[in-house]
Amino acid sequence: MILVYTHKITPRIRYIFKHIFTRILLVPVDFTSKIEEFVAHNGPKISYTKVPLGKEFFIRSNELLFEQGVNDLEITVQQWDEVPCFFNAGPKSEIPFDIFAASFYLISRYEEYLPHVRDEHERFTAEQSLAYKFNFLEKPVVDIWALKLREVLKERFEDYHFPERDFKYISTIDIDNAYAYKHKSFIRSTGGLLTDFFKLRLRGFWNRLLVMLRIRKDPYNTFEKILSLSETYQVQVIFFFLIADYTTFDTNVSPSKRSFRLLIKHVADYASVGLHPSYYTMKNSTMLKKEKERLEAITNIPTIRSRQHFLRFSLPETYQNLIDLEILEDYSMGYASHVGFRASTSIPFYFFDLDFEIQTPLKIFPFALMDTTLNDYMGLTPKQSLGRTRDLLNEVLKVKGTFITLYHNESISGYLRWNGWQRVYETMLKLIRKYDN
Repeated sequence: MILVYTHKITPRIRYIFKHIFTRILLVPVDFTSKIEEFVAHNGPKISYTKVPLGKEFFIRSNELLFEQGVNDLEITVQQWDEVPCFFNAGPKSEIPFDIFAASFYLISRYEEYLPHVRDEHERFTAEQSLAYKFNFLEKPVVDIWALKLREVLKERFEDYHFPERDFKYISTIDIDNAYAYKHKSFIRSTGGLLTDFFKLRLRGFWNRLLVMLRIRKDPYNTFEKILSLSETYQVQVIFFFLIADYTTFDTNVSPSKRSFRLLIKHVADYASVGLHPSYYTMKNSTMLKKEKERLEAITNIPTIRSRQHFLRFSLPETYQNLIDLEILEDYSMGYASHVGFRASTSIPFYFFDLDFEIQTPLKIFPFALMDTTLNDYMGLTPKQSLGRTRDLLNEVLKVKGTFITLYHNESISGYLRWNGWQRVYETMLKLIRKYDN
């Protein structure tokens, strides 16, 4: 156990020290504000305060972890051995930056509480983030800082054993449209057929017609392929089903359709299933509750996992609503427009509510990349996308973190705008298995 002395033990200090030591470095940590208890401790110990007590391992603290609420901070990003960092700790500190305050700023998403301009879907944009502005969005700097701290601690406390982390991979699949043409209402099917015909989208017209006539398999029906690949490559996979009422942005098959409900039940027999809350649930707890109960009625399993449709969430309201409904895990932490690490970490962490200054039971699983980001926003080819995937995977492998990807059943079909993407998902799984072994 590592003992931390600080002049004031705050919820922020407990939260971020436990995340860095317990969840990243796998080392137990305890706290004291009593000097005599700190001096008497025989094991590794750190003082986190303004001035050192003696010759102990000292990290000069920034004020952030002793404050409450949110303030507009002036941040200067510098380099720590070629790694971006901020909150300079001065010459007396054993490490040059207060990585605990810096990590808290990034993981708590402090900047998303500050005034900002939202995009057309009311989302915080990557371009406004500190990570984007200072070019470290594609590096899990919190994990890198933690490992750099571990190396310094190992030199100081040679007899103490620091455990090694294991790399993990989680594949997540969003089901925005379970089927391209199948099981849609008569009006939607007929309207789509006529639109394809008059706009001369002949390939879509014939495919839609053949699927409706049950001559051809629906192109988005890639579920057996995904399940088979997860078994072949021994991958943990989670499916997030959109089961909302129809809106402009929620266009899945109606949840009242027996075939759709049977599909969800079938997938739940072989993989984990979570809720994909619809577009307008970002601030609507009533709608969120309705959709959660709808999924539970289908699977007969408590719904504990969630990812917001369009990645629309607003801090802290959306997460507070999830907590109220006893959702335990959220997978929305990422940007639609950019790959990388929105919270600057690859390792799951608990949501800290800056409104109430508490660590909550909601665990956040940050994803590193999404198929639509690579294809639609960045305009990359399948080959280029695999290159970017490899780069991000390498960053996570270096810190032995958790690599989480977001794909859709649509992209795995290779149909229409996903032409050429048929094998990208499987190639990625091969790549991960190769690098992980």
